[in-house]
Amino acid sequence: MLGLLVALLVLALAYFALLDGWYLVRVPCAVLRARLLQPRILDLLADSRYVGRVLPSDLDLLLHMNNARYLREADVARVAHLTRCGVLGALRVLGGRAVLAASCVRYRRSLRLFEPFEVRTRLLGWDDRAFYLEARFISLRDGFVCTILRSSQHVLGTSPERVVQHLCKRRVEPPELPEDLLLWIGYNKASSQLLRAENGFDNAVKDR
Repeated sequence: MLGLLVALLVLALAYFALLDGWYLVRVPCAVLRARLLQPRILDLLADSRYVGRVLPSDLDLLLHMNNARYLREADVARVAHLTRCGVLGALRVLGGRAVLAASCVRYRRSLRLFEPFEVRTRLLGWDDRAFYLEARFISLRDGFVCTILRSSQHVLGTSPERVVQHLCKRRVEPPELPEDLLLWIGYNKASSQLLRAENGFDNAVKDR
């Protein structure tokens, strides 16, 4: 019995030491919760809310939530949102997948130890290659938007248009994207062109 306990302890230590343990637990749990316990989001452009709290493991040396944790929480909230609005299910049916191709974060105010917050995630729109999402970190103490994150989810194996058409059972025109988002998309395209030129690739080679 003691040997079994020691083996389990060693396995647990190896799991958390060699793998991103809590992340590999939280993402499947978020998907299952979104699929089984939360209502379906019927409006593709509606937002969803994911509630959290700043824990001691989230802190940096200045005793507020460190920069990387915002990306982590946004990732979990994004997976839950895409599950609830049916995008992940449609991708699976169509034989496609979505990968994070770019993100941009603006930090406005720190989240402190044990401060409750919610991540409001919404789909801003899409083009021929990607879905564009926004995540807002809002303090539940006073409603202040502490951080805003924009991300580009590139679709592989199918297209955003086909995903939306599968969900809505008809062709849907994409909404007009905000001006600041268009500027960011333009920056990403310019950056890709510069990097391809720097590495000697022609325009036929595309970033994911």
